Amino acid sequence: MTAVKQIQASARAQVGKGAARAVRRQGQTPAVIYGGGAAPEAIALDANKTRQLIFGGHFLTTIFEIDVAGKKQRVIPRDYQLDPVKDFPLHVDFLRVAKGQTVTVLVPVHVVGQESSPGVKSGGLVQIVEHSLEVSVEPDSIPASFEISVAGMNIGDSLQVDAIKLPAGTRLTLGADATVVTIAPPTVEAEPEAAEAEGEAEAKA
Repeated sequence: MTAVKQIQASARAQVGKGAARAVRRQGQTPAVIYGGGAAPEAIALDANKTRQLIFGGHFLTTIFEIDVAGKKQRVIPRDYQLDPVKDFPLHVDFLRVAKGQTVTVLVPVHVVGQESSPGVKSGGLVQIVEHSLEVSVEPDSIPASFEISVAGMNIGDSLQVDAIKLPAGTRLTLGADATVVTIAPPTVEAEPEAAEAEGEAEAKA
């Protein structure tokens, strides 16, 4: 479960593209808080701190408590935009969350146990089919990641989502038979002689 992080913000009196550009020129990132039965609220965040939070990992699965002039609200990021060239944040959308409410998030999958997999030891390749899993969960119970072990797996073996132990109250949106990871056979390169013969045949053709 990810911890609640604190973040400071200031209110924005104006919205629109022109106002957003002005906010960015001041070293801030325009953002909006919506949902929870209340009107959307335009805010501005420190651009450098926002970039650190985004690239620090687990941004879209972290609960934040945003302080706007002493008014604190619990939110979860739903989307963000980055400049395609310089990678600085252009905009962030936050969703208000309340106790007992459920949210849908993508949780990353981490594979472990490769050193104890007979299939990997014999040259098999770990293929991750689902790099993240979508779950419906209460905000305070969002897992940082799902860990799945391939220890003991041979070439051709696979694991489905039902092999993952879910925290209480967490529901996967995928079916229980969906494959998460498999051990694939090693790739075989063409024999040098065969490859050379094929090249000569193509040249003659």
